[in-house]
Amino acid sequence: MQGDALDRIRDMARGILEFEGMEYVHLEMKQMGGGAVLRLLIDKEGGVTLDDCSRISRSLSAQLDVDDLITHRYTLEVSSPGLDRPLCSDRDYQRFAGRRVRIRTVAPYQGSRQFVGRLVGLADGVVRIVPDRPDGNNVIALPKDRIAEAKLVPDFGRPQGRRGGRGHDA
Repeated sequence: MQGDALDRIRDMARGILEFEGMEYVHLEMKQMGGGAVLRLLIDKEGGVTLDDCSRISRSLSAQLDVDDLITHRYTLEVSSPGLDRPLCSDRDYQRFAGRRVRIRTVAPYQGSRQFVGRLVGLADGVVRIVPDRPDGNNVIALPKDRIAEAKLVPDFGRPQGRRGGRGHDA
């Protein structure tokens, strides 16, 4: 699929979501088997429901049929970003400052392609994190254009203290 068609679909989705009071997170088209999957991630205050996904799917599907931008077989998937939400926009990097993230770079950067730590934020095209395991640096600065993927790391409220303990600190 041409990039301009995907851009038009992205604009279409953003318009529908804005009308519905929801947030656009990400849109991608992946080739799978005998067709493709058009995946739209959406969010809203308080979380996305199955009804929200269904309503957005029906609206976007109807508009896609009218505009006929996709000429091959595809499946439309609309879902919430999940607990391991991808960070896609500059706004995401500011909004989720303080949260743990997992970042994978397109090529090794400072000897690694994987980084996990607390997100400080984004400034001047550079994403800063405080690594979980410091290697002498308190902050790692990663150029945003070198990031292949960045996702939140779910925090399941793990108890503090030693592993294998009986619910109290040793």
